[in-house]
Amino acid sequence: MEVVTIQSQAYQEIVGKLDAINTRLNAKEKEPKENWLDNQELMQLLKISKRTAQHYRDSGLISFSQVGNKIYYRLSDIEILLDKHYIKAHKK
Repeated sequence: MEVVTIQSQAYQEIVGKLDAINTRLNAKEKEPKENWLDNQELMQLLKISKRTAQHYRDSGLISFSQVGNKIYYRLSDIEILLDKHYIKAHKK
């Protein structure tokens, strides 16, 4: 085993850089990540049937990811779908 000696100032600089890296990594972990819903959660959220969810996928109304037999939707894509079909009430 080899012993390495460095000046106190150099050591403090290294520790400061490591702290800065650690702070950046922790900040990235706190950033909100994209939320994903599976098919069952989508059906419950929108109160639709499995066949309707399939129609939305087949017709391109909603984007999705498929891993094996499991289907996932981004929450942001669900919001886009709802925004596209939003009808504003008219004042009388």
